[in-house]
Amino acid sequence: MGLRRFCSVVVLAGGVLGGSVSSGFSAKDTAVTSSGLPVPRYVSLKSDHVNVRAGPTKDNDVAWVYTRSGLPVEITAEFENWRRVRDSEGAEGWVYHSLLSGRRTAVITMKNKDDLAPIYDRADPASPVAARLQVGVVATVKHCAAGWCRIGGNGFDGWIEQQRLWGVYADEKVD
Repeated sequence: MGLRRFCSVVVLAGGVLGGSVSSGFSAKDTAVTSSGLPVPRYVSLKSDHVNVRAGPTKDNDVAWVYTRSGLPVEITAEFENWRRVRDSEGAEGWVYHSLLSGRRTAVITMKNKDDLAPIYDRADPASPVAARLQVGVVATVKHCAAGWCRIGGNGFDGWIEQQRLWGVYADEKVD
């Protein structure tokens, strides 16, 4: 279920485009594109209705529709004003650039989907637990450094181990 709890997936033609969740990408090992921004990079959805297409033009069929703004996606390629994105479940497709935001968000991940992720008062596992979040919760990324990220959302604010987030790279610093 995961991301699909938050999205209505509408398969209009051709089925869902496959892909694999990125691992091993490093923010420092990126190529610069015509937009002047590195690829790969994480962004979020700007709108509650984002068409994901099979290719980088409006002539391509809509493969599915995201229906929740703020979801993190990874840009894996650019073609003119189109961005190929990958979500936390590995699905890939093309989105028009104006439907994406530079606002950083992330999805909570755990090895066991039934586990709750602890959110700490400080970037220290010995500090008090401020909250426990379910897998799939989307949080705003406020700051990341030294393996910890400060995140916030509806009813929570605190620190989480960076490895528990999909939407930031392992060694990435976010200010």
